Amino acid sequence: MTVKAQIKDYLASQPEPKQKDLQELHRLILKWMPGCKCWFLDGRDSTGKIVSNPNIGYGEYIIQYANGTSKPFFQVGLSANSSGISVYVMGIPDKTYLPKTFGKKIGKASVTGYCIKFKSLKDINPEVLEAAIRYGVSVTV
Repeated sequence: MTVKAQIKDYLASQPEPKQKDLQELHRLILKWMPGCKCWFLDGRDSTGKIVSNPNIGYGEYIIQYANGTSKPFFQVGLSANSSGISVYVMGIPDKTYLPKTFGKKIGKASVTGYCIKFKSLKDINPEVLEAAIRYGVSVTV
């Protein structure tokens, strides 16, 4: 199955109104990151054990590990969670940047060093989310 088909199936599997919000966020992220590589992670590790919620990924950067190894990973992730939606902005070196810069402006959301979690799209300001995503992409290119 192609990544595009996996993403389509994942979005369709979500209950309403979360499904509509995820589809709109997917559309917006593709608009904000035109031509980006798309990923789909099903949340399973190499043994097939579920270790996280499935994620749609956008863009690509290289994670550098302390032991000298590296691997490609997505810059932005989108996932449904038990209480709503999570948007992951990966690779930002300063883990205080997102909460300090966007935490009070984004609306009803929890903002950590790399995750913006909210119940529904109507609870946040999409322009602030776009700014957070654009910043994250700019520092991981």
